[in-house]
Order: sequence, then C-alpha cells, then structure tokens
Amino acid sequence: MIVFASDVHLGLRKGDPAEREHRFVAWLRDLALGKGDSLFLLGDIWDFWYEYKYVVPKDGIRVIAALLDLMDRGVEVYFAPGNHDIWCFHWFEELGMHKIDPQPEVFELEGKKFMVAHGDGLGNDKKSFLFLRKIFHSKFCQALFSTLHPRLAFSFALRWSDGNRRTHGHYVWKGKEEKLYRYACSQPSDIEYFIFGHFHTPVEETLPSGAKLIILDDWIDGGTPSFTL
Repeated sequence: MIVFASDVHLGLRKGDPAEREHRFVAWLRDLALGKGDSLFLLGDIWDFWYEYKYVVPKDGIRVIAALLDLMDRGVEVYFAPGNHDIWCFHWFEELGMHKIDPQPEVFELEGKKFMVAHGDGLGNDKKSFLFLRKIFHSKFCQALFSTLHPRLAFSFALRWSDGNRRTHGHYVWKGKEEKLYRYACSQPSDIEYFIFGHFHTPVEETLPSGAKLIILDDWIDGGTPSFTL
C-alpha cells in the first residue's frame, strides 16, 4: 500500500494547532502499514521548518516519534519539502526518511508509475513567485537567515505565513486552464498518476492520456485528507 498526505501546516496558529497535531499523529499511528509499504509526505507538513545545526523545531515532535515508529515497522517514508518547509537539510535523512529533491520525481512501486512533488513552481511562470522561490532556495540567503536566533526567526516566519494566508485566501482550482494541469499533460504518457499538494483544495482530474491528476487537501480545517494507491 502507498499512502500520500500533505499540507498539515504544523505550528500554524490558525484554529487549534495542538488539535491538528494530535489528529495527524493519531492518523499516522492508525495507518495499517507494515514492511514494504510506503508513506509519501508531499510538503508543508510544517508551517515553518528551519533546520539549524543544533536546533530543530519543537512543533510536531510527536509527529517525528510516530514516523520513527512507522519506519521501525519497515515502512518507507518519503518527504518532499514544500514552500513552507524547504529548509530541511539532512536531519530527516539521518532519521531514515527519503528526501525527494529535486522535484518532481517519478516512482514505480507496486506496478504503478506516478510522479510526485509538493507542486509549487511546476508550470508557474509568475515572475514575483519565481523570484521569491529563488531567494528561498539560495544557499547564501539560507546562510544569512541561519544567523538569526531561532526565537526571532520562527516568530518572523510564522507571522509572515499567517499574513500571507489571510491575503491570498482560499484557492479556486481552474481545471484545464490550470498551469499544473497543462504541466501534467506535457509529461510522458506512461505515468499513471500525478500527485501533488500545495493548492489546499482537493482535486481529482482525468487527463487526456487517462492518467489521474490528484491534488491533496490540507489538514487545517479538520479531517484526515489523504490518498491511497
């Protein structure tokens, strides 16, 4: 079995952050996965993650424990950094997770061929977005940011995230006019599934090739949204 989830946004101050973490941990612990199964976390599991050399965020530490328990059972855990948790460098890999970088990446598991990524930047040619994304991925800018005390860094980043969310509001999927839809249509026809997060809205579209385009919902407003192959 292969399970996918994204956009939990642990630490986001909207709603009840502790309840959201508890709900996600309970879901992880209830997954009927064992040796040979796979869990794909497709980004923005944390609302902000910055991995200092000696410091990691306390938000979601019980999530880490649940993931370690899954890996101890023989489950393969894959993590694709999103635009909110880009700055995970090596610690997840040291714990035993497989980091998906660069994105997207194509996998063939259990006889199914699928492409996965967080979804930001794929087919997006908006200059302001690409400029900001370049800054976030810049090693020089990351080194500068790492000089901030974690208390200042996390306080600034979480306030910026909350303000950005209030400004942009709920995303409305544009269907066949969506750049991500066109991107998926341009990929090799032997891919059966395209699975992404990022858009915070559930989508299931059938492409002209017959492949499925799946956009995972977020965990912010309740429920346990996921997708299983």
